[in-house]
Amino acid sequence: MTTAFKQNALLRNIANATKKIKGFKDLSLFNQSVDIAKVSINGHPISERAVRKAEKKAGPVGPGSYWYDYRAGFWGVMGHECSGIIPPFIKEFNYALPKNCAGGNTGVAVNGRELHQKDFELLVCRGLPRISGKSYSVEISGNVIDETTGKKLRNLGKLAPTVEKLKRGFGMHIPEEIRSGWVFYLVVTVQTAINAGITIGSILLAADCLEIMYSDLAPNGPLKLYHFIIIVAVVLSLLSQMPSFHSLRYINLASLLLSFGYTILVSAACIRAGALSNAPAKDYSLSSSNSEKTFNAFLSISILASVFGNGILPEIQATLAPPAAGKMMKALVLCYTVVFFTFYFPAITGYWAFGNRVQSNVLQSLMPDEGPSLAPTWLLGLAVVLVLLQLLAIALVYSQVAYEIMEKSSADAARGRFSRRNLAPRVALRTAYVAACAFVAAMLPFFGDIVGVVGAVGFIPLDFVLPVVMYNMALAPPRRSAVYLANVVIMVVFTGVGLIGAVASVRKLVLDAGQFKLFSGNVVD
Repeated sequence: MTTAFKQNALLRNIANATKKIKGFKDLSLFNQSVDIAKVSINGHPISERAVRKAEKKAGPVGPGSYWYDYRAGFWGVMGHECSGIIPPFIKEFNYALPKNCAGGNTGVAVNGRELHQKDFELLVCRGLPRISGKSYSVEISGNVIDETTGKKLRNLGKLAPTVEKLKRGFGMHIPEEIRSGWVFYLVVTVQTAINAGITIGSILLAADCLEIMYSDLAPNGPLKLYHFIIIVAVVLSLLSQMPSFHSLRYINLASLLLSFGYTILVSAACIRAGALSNAPAKDYSLSSSNSEKTFNAFLSISILASVFGNGILPEIQATLAPPAAGKMMKALVLCYTVVFFTFYFPAITGYWAFGNRVQSNVLQSLMPDEGPSLAPTWLLGLAVVLVLLQLLAIALVYSQVAYEIMEKSSADAARGRFSRRNLAPRVALRTAYVAACAFVAAMLPFFGDIVGVVGAVGFIPLDFVLPVVMYNMALAPPRRSAVYLANVVIMVVFTGVGLIGAVASVRKLVLDAGQFKLFSGNVVD
């Protein structure tokens, strides 16, 4: 009996040991499956098999930790704003959506997710009420229901018509600006430099136009260039209180019409001036120095980059309803058509009329310091008024980007735009920004040089270098493919052009520094 008892005890021990071994094996397999899972949705690891199944609807899903709105199809990286929309109701991703998944602080929830500031602003532009403490149910079709009252609100429009039609998304992957923070900060830095440079140049040129008119009316008057810069800055500060890009839409339209009007008037004035019997002597020769020719050529490339880089602002700050690609292409084609007409007509007619002595501001050539004006006074006066108004519009548009960056941390999205909480810091920050730009314009009145520097260090990298770099990083084409190699060639060539252009621009600025003193009364071309 003792022997049988010992045998039974031994069998029980073996069974228990087997269970423990099996338990450890199961735990090991579980841990291994968690380690292998490269995708997590709403904090839950998703197996490779489930990911592959979900990809039939979602599109390619890259490794990462994502949040997913099961009801509307919104998705993003955990802790960040919405990155895109894929079809809703993907059952493999059906996990509860954490309230703080998007890092929101707006007090407004959509399908259980507190909205990030960027998402809130985009939905407000589409018609979502700007009221804090609200919760909404939103569908991919754009239907909105107030979850508190059950009332159906204004439709936001189809949020992703292509995805809704195809019943398939374009995938989920961690955006490059999150993966590579340096790219994001580099773009913001370069774009900020562009916006500040264009604002400074616009203030300076607007003040120069006022001074031209004043000098013609009162040749010995006491006012200097910096007085007119102050006048322009005060007007710009008042106009800058318009809260957003959307509020500038009529000013943008007026700016377009002003550009056409100014172009026609100045081109006609240059043709008339060049045909006069007492027209100034024309000299089309280039500098005899090879180094001077080279530097001037690269300076010209930088200025051309500034001219044709105007499309970068509507491209980056696009608030177009999806699908945006076709609309953006139409906008850019229209932009470059306007740029070609408004820049090249005055440039060609001005160079024909005055040769290499033509001023950066062609109105100065038409109204020389000595001798009579080379065009009718009414025409020149109207042209000055048109360009003055247009320059104010340009400064407003380019400053708006800087305002949005500054006000991300100072504004409270839950309050109204004109509430005391948001109005006071907006007035202070925008006025300070305009004052700083005006101070630089008054201290360093180098209009042509400013345009060259902005083109070399701003528009060339932002237009020609960074897009191809980010394309290769984000889409990762094979390194030996024609697309990848072509992008590398573009990057290398335009990096070199930008560096040489920057050297040429700074060299010109240094050479011009000997022609003026601080707060000079004249613009140095």
